[in-house]
Amino acid sequence: MSEKKKSARRFAREKAFQVLYGIEFTDSSHLGAVRDAFVEYPRPERQTKLDEKSDTFAWELVKGTWESKAELDGIIGRFSQNWKVTRIAKVDLTILRLGMFEILHRPDIPLKVAINEAVELAKEFGDEHSRNFVNGILDAAARAVDTGEIGTRPPQAKGDE
Repeated sequence: MSEKKKSARRFAREKAFQVLYGIEFTDSSHLGAVRDAFVEYPRPERQTKLDEKSDTFAWELVKGTWESKAELDGIIGRFSQNWKVTRIAKVDLTILRLGMFEILHRPDIPLKVAINEAVELAKEFGDEHSRNFVNGILDAAARAVDTGEIGTRPPQAKGDE
């Protein structure tokens, strides 16, 4: 997809992905370090600067995904047949966590949109198998949400910290 056709939310998701992916390679485990990584996030020259609304959306994704990591990994593990979460490539796992967070905790985002956006991230940042892997797991989870097999919670209050 050309840079001009990407939506502001797509850029926000890319930023969220890159911050979460990068923090996986540090020994930081507290939210303050995640916030620092978000604030210091280097924008590539080609990337559009996010407006305040999009940057807020990106932070909500980063914060929510980070704080829900254990829950998200449990659900990812449930739907990733024959794959232990610890063996999933970090790129794919980060994308799965973001998509699963949107599915479970962002009722303002339709399930199909959450899945499609995660697949787009997988196409851009993953390998040739990533998109199918991500799509399969998130689609199974979305079906479980639709049938009530997995409950969802409304997003937490929109406080910054």
